[in-house]
Amino acid sequence: MRHRLLLLVFLLSGIVCGAQAQGTSFKSAAKPDGFFELCLFAPGNYGSANWRIPALLCLDDGSLLMTCDRRKYNEADLPQDIDIVCRHSTDGGHTWSEPATIVEGTGVGHGYGDAALLQCQNGDVICAFAGGNGYFQSSEANPIRTYICRSTDGGKTWSRPVDVTSQLWGSKATNPTCRNYRACFFSSGNGLRLRRGDKAGRIMFAVPMLRSDEWVSDNFVVYSDDNGHTWQVSQMAYRGGDEAKLMELTDGRILLSTRQNGARGFNHSADGGETWGEQGRWNEMTTNACNGDLLRVMATDRGDSCNLLMHSIPNSMQREDVSIFVSRDEGATWTDPMPIVDGPSVYSSLTLLPDGSIGVLVEKNPSGACEIWFQRWPLEKALNKRLIEN
Repeated sequence: MRHRLLLLVFLLSGIVCGAQAQGTSFKSAAKPDGFFELCLFAPGNYGSANWRIPALLCLDDGSLLMTCDRRKYNEADLPQDIDIVCRHSTDGGHTWSEPATIVEGTGVGHGYGDAALLQCQNGDVICAFAGGNGYFQSSEANPIRTYICRSTDGGKTWSRPVDVTSQLWGSKATNPTCRNYRACFFSSGNGLRLRRGDKAGRIMFAVPMLRSDEWVSDNFVVYSDDNGHTWQVSQMAYRGGDEAKLMELTDGRILLSTRQNGARGFNHSADGGETWGEQGRWNEMTTNACNGDLLRVMATDRGDSCNLLMHSIPNSMQREDVSIFVSRDEGATWTDPMPIVDGPSVYSSLTLLPDGSIGVLVEKNPSGACEIWFQRWPLEKALNKRLIEN
C-alpha cells in the first residue's frame, strides 16, 4: 500500500497542457489548501449497519445531490432489505440536508439499491436503480427489476418508481438480443447526457446484463430521447463487461469504461451509443474489479486550452487506495494516479463543481463496514490561466 498523497493542485499544474513530461508527479505529506472532507454516513447512523453505493451529481443550478444505499442490516446486495436515500448541498458540500428516502425497502426481496443519477435537458433529475430479487438469483419469472424515479425540483421530492424492466431485457425487450438475458441493473454513480451533435439531449446509462445460460455479463447502453420516459437498448457494448461508465468525447464519440479484474476494459461508439466498435483494455489501469467513475474536467471544444479526463478506481488489485487517474488524450491512455483514500476503499463518484473543484463521494471501510465520505479537491488554483499557459 502506498503512503504517499499527491497534491492535485501541483499534479495538474504539470499535466494540464503537457508542459511537463507525462508521468511526472509530485509528493506531499499534506493535502492542498482548500481540501475539505466530511463523513456523510457512518455505520450506526440513522439506525443502519452499512452505507454503500455512492452517486454524486452537480446540478445545473450548482447545487449538489447525492444518493447511496442504506443497507440497514448488513453489507450485502439485493435481495436484501435496502433503502435508497439522498442529501443535498447548496454550499459546495460543506453542509448537507438531512437524509430523505427516495424508495424504502420493506423486507428481503423487497428492497432497492445501486442508484445512478443524471439531469435531463429539461431539468428533470432521473434516479435509476434496481429492486426486488438479486442479480444472480434473477429469472424472468422472478426478476431483478429496473426502476426510474423522477424529480422536477432538483431531487427534493421524487415520483413513484416506474418499472422499465420489460423494455430492457426478457421476452418483451425492444432489442431482440436482450431477450437472451435474465438480469440487468444500472451501473451506479453517474449516467450521461449528450451535449454534442445531432444526438444532443440524449440520456443514457451503462448496464451489465446476465446471460441466460452462463454466469457471465455483457454491457449494453440504455438510452432515451424523451427525457427518460421511454428507453431503447444499444447493441452489445462490451462482451464480458460488468458495471460501466460513459463519457462523451470532444469528437462526438462515446467512451465506455467497464469493470474488469485486471486491466480495465473500454470501447467506443460513433453513433450516440447505439452501436459499438472493437473492445480493448487499458493495461496502465490494472485494478481490482470495482465500480468507479469518469469525469470531464476540460474540453477544447468548449473553450479550454486542452482536454482533461479523470477516472476514479482503486489503484490496487485489492479494494483499497481509490485513486484518480488522468487522461490528456481523450481516454486513449491514463497516467498519474493520485490516491484520494489511503487504505480500504471501494466505489466512488465524481462531479465538477461550479468553481472548478472536484467533488468526490467515496466508500471507505477501514473497519470492514462501509462509510460514505464527501471530498472537495480544489482545482481552481491549478486551472488558472497562468498555470495553463506555463
